[in-house]
Amino acid sequence: MGETDAQRPLTRDEIANIVQDVLTHMHGEETGGVGSLYRELGALALFIRQARDDIAAVRPDDIRSTDIPRATDELDAVVGATEAATNTIMDAAEKLTDIGGEVGGDVETRVTEIVGRIYEACSFQDITGQRITKVVKTLKVIEGKVERLLRAFGDEVAGSSAEFEPAPTGDAALLNGPQLPGKAMDQDEIDRLMAEMG
Repeated sequence: MGETDAQRPLTRDEIANIVQDVLTHMHGEETGGVGSLYRELGALALFIRQARDDIAAVRPDDIRSTDIPRATDELDAVVGATEAATNTIMDAAEKLTDIGGEVGGDVETRVTEIVGRIYEACSFQDITGQRITKVVKTLKVIEGKVERLLRAFGDEVAGSSAEFEPAPTGDAALLNGPQLPGKAMDQDEIDRLMAEMG
């Protein structure tokens, strides 16, 4: 056994085999404390198997490789779209201020007041961005924990993503939301598709 083998954590199967070997050697020697130990080791082996099966059922490899990155990308897109919309609103408000200045008088005062309220309302973008950043950081922590679970249980749970979620039906099938930047069809592709359809 090399140094790297001694340092790596035991796999679930290795632990189960050790427990099974102990149980096999103890079989027939069930007296008092030994019988209790026998039952405890059996319960431990069952617990380990159940934990592995439970972890595999939540598809940790899909969570790490697909779900969390997709959620992070969607949240980044929300921050980007919110920032772009806020900038557009602020630019329009600035133009209104300029127009109010050209008109002058009572109109300028009213426009300046309204534009001030628009600027105040646009502060939501900064707060929203901060909150979404916190959510993304939390997702990264979860991703790290899932990664550690995958390393601990190895291939026994990593390949369990064969069970796909059923395709959404009804209204849920239509609720895909906007495409992420770079993944949506551009206008030229849409025009070409429409031309092909006749």
